[in-house]
Amino acid sequence: MNDPRVIDLRADPDADLSAVAAALRDGGAVAYPTETVYGLGGSCTPAGVARVRALKGRSSGKPLIALVASEEQVASLAWTDPARELASIFWPGALTLILPDPGHVFPEGVRDADTGAVGVRISPHPTVARLLGALGGPLTSTSLNLPGEPEARTFDEAVTVVRRLEADDVWMLNGGTLPPSAPSTVVDCTAPEPVVLREGSVPLSRLRCAIPEIHGNESE
Repeated sequence: MNDPRVIDLRADPDADLSAVAAALRDGGAVAYPTETVYGLGGSCTPAGVARVRALKGRSSGKPLIALVASEEQVASLAWTDPARELASIFWPGALTLILPDPGHVFPEGVRDADTGAVGVRISPHPTVARLLGALGGPLTSTSLNLPGEPEARTFDEAVTVVRRLEADDVWMLNGGTLPPSAPSTVVDCTAPEPVVLREGSVPLSRLRCAIPEIHGNESE
């Protein structure tokens, strides 16, 4: 395969991302640094979702999450009061909120086919913010790794994964080596009382400072 197309953001933090955004609008994919690990994403369109799913071999039962630039981009989702409180405190940050999508704003593969809910997050990483600005809409996100293998935390690891995926059409944004981090915390906000599905960078103890009635993923 050919070498992946790379933009080195270490050498040029303000590099033009318009070509990447154009490729995403055409159903392409991008590997990019986040606040936790390198992610693999595409546009929140059926074509973009299908491309990322094909690359990752993602099962239909595991929706992709969506990174957004602002709460306004997901205002049509069904927000509970606890969800709004969590977003106001922890966004931008490594907190993914699961919210109902009654208007089917997001395509299947981001919207769960069984529950009709989507996972959304505002990332604090400046590269993600610039990429969202260039794209002009939400970006899907899944960790950049092969099934059962560790997530890429360095650019060299990211290149290795993309080459093993045999994906000539993936753009790569070089953000260097990422600091150690737990994955994002995932909170299901589809019911009146939120439930932590995965405890990660934002611990349950901090969430309970904001929402005392929040449940952990253990039986309570």
